[in-house]
Amino acid sequence: MISLLEVIDRAMTGPYCTESDFEMKVLYPKIKELVKKYDIKYDSENPVPADDALADRVFQAGMDLYEAVGFYCPDTERIVKFSRKEIIEALEEAPSEARIGEGKDRKVLKARRPESSETPFCWIGALGAAVSSEELYASIMEAYASFMPLANGITAPSLEKINGYIVRTGTPFEVIAAMRVTALGREALTRGGRPGLAIMNNIATAGSDVAKIAGSQFGLRKSDTWVSGHTAEFKLGFQRLNEIAFVERLGGYIIGETAPILGGFCGGPEGTAIANAAYHLSSIIALRGDAQLTFPTFFRLGCTSERQTIWAKSVSCQAMARNSHFPVFVDHYAAAGAMTDMFFYEAAADVASSVVSGSHVTSAGTAKATHVDHFSPIEPKFSSEVGHAVAGMTRTDVNEIVKQLMGKYEDRLATAPVGKKYCECWDIDKKLPNPEYMELYEDMKKEISDMGIPLK
Repeated sequence: MISLLEVIDRAMTGPYCTESDFEMKVLYPKIKELVKKYDIKYDSENPVPADDALADRVFQAGMDLYEAVGFYCPDTERIVKFSRKEIIEALEEAPSEARIGEGKDRKVLKARRPESSETPFCWIGALGAAVSSEELYASIMEAYASFMPLANGITAPSLEKINGYIVRTGTPFEVIAAMRVTALGREALTRGGRPGLAIMNNIATAGSDVAKIAGSQFGLRKSDTWVSGHTAEFKLGFQRLNEIAFVERLGGYIIGETAPILGGFCGGPEGTAIANAAYHLSSIIALRGDAQLTFPTFFRLGCTSERQTIWAKSVSCQAMARNSHFPVFVDHYAAAGAMTDMFFYEAAADVASSVVSGSHVTSAGTAKATHVDHFSPIEPKFSSEVGHAVAGMTRTDVNEIVKQLMGKYEDRLATAPVGKKYCECWDIDKKLPNPEYMELYEDMKKEISDMGIPLK
C-alpha cells in the first residue's frame, strides 16, 4: 500500500480543480454514468436485497468511481487520485482485524459476511450527541459501562459546555473540554466496572485536529480508537490528515468515517450505494483505517431509517462484506427520540438490515443526535440486543421483518417526536432506568420479537 506521505504529497501536487467543478463536473456525472453502466436499480419492495450479483456490481462500480475521482483536498484545491493497481493492492493489504479494549473487555474486531452467524462487535453509546454538563457526561458514561453488557466499545457524547462556557470549535474552550472529557470518560467506565472498555469515537467534543491530539493525551490508550473521516462528498483536508499522521505514528487504531448523502451529489439510492463502496476503499488508502464507519443519510430528513437509505446501506454493506476483508460498522440515526415507540421500530429496522448485510453495530442514535441530553442507555442496549438476535438470520427473512417495521414508522419520519431527556429516562441517584421507560422497553421487545427478531 502506498504510504501516508505519498497521499499527502498528492494532496499538494495533484490536478488543480475548484471545489464546485469537482462536485458538478467530476463526481456527480461519474456516479450517474456508473449507475447506468452497472445496471444498479433500487427496489422499494426489497429494502434488504438478497442479490449477490447486485452487491458485486455495486462494489465494482465503487472501484471504478474511486479510481476516477479519488478525493478532493479543499486546502490545496487538488484532486488526489490512485491507480487501479494501487487500489487493488491496498484492498489486499488492508487490515482484517484489530484488538480493541484491554483486559477482560478486549475483543478482536473482524470483518463479517452477509448472513453471518458471528455476533457483531457492538460499539454503542451516544454517537457523539451533545450532553449539557460534565456531571451528566460522567453519569451517562458510567451507565453505559454498567447497563450494557453486550457493549464491546463506547461511542461517547460530546460536551456542550465546560464550566458553564459553550464549547466552540477552534477555541481554547474546545481544547480544554477535549482534555477534560477523555479523563472523565475513563474514570466513569472504571466506576461502572468495565475499565478495559474501549472509548472508540476518540473525543467527540473535539472538531479540530489540535483538540483531538491534545485530548488524546489524557486517558486514551492505543487499544481505544480514533475516528477520522471524509466530509461529504469525498473531501479530506489537512486537519483530518494531521490527526491521521498523529495516530499512525502513535500506533493507534483509526476508524475511517464516511457518510454519503442520499439526495445530494450522490443522487438517489443507487448512486449512494456506489459512493459508499468507493468510500470503503478511501477508508483504507486515504484514512489509513483499521475499519470503516459509514452511515448513508437521507438529505431531507437527516436520518438513516428511511427506506431508500436502508436499501443503499444494505446493498453497499453486502458489496463490501463480499469483496473485502476490511471490517465495516454502520451508524444508525433514528428520527424519533428516547422513550417513544417509534424509536424502537426505527432502530430494529436499521440495525437488523445492517447486521444481516455483514456489518458490525453502532447504536441507533435518538432524535437524529441533534438534541442536547436526549438519549439514555436503553437505546444502545436495545441496539446491541437486536444486533445479536439477527446474527445468522437470512436477508430474505429480515427483509420481510424490516418492511413490517417500516409500516410502523415511515409515515411519521417528517414529524417524529423528539422524546425525553436523559434525566427523564434515567434515575441518576439510583443509577437505574425510569420504571415507565423499562415497561415500554419490555413491551417493545415483545412486539418486535413477535415480528420475527428473536430478542431474549
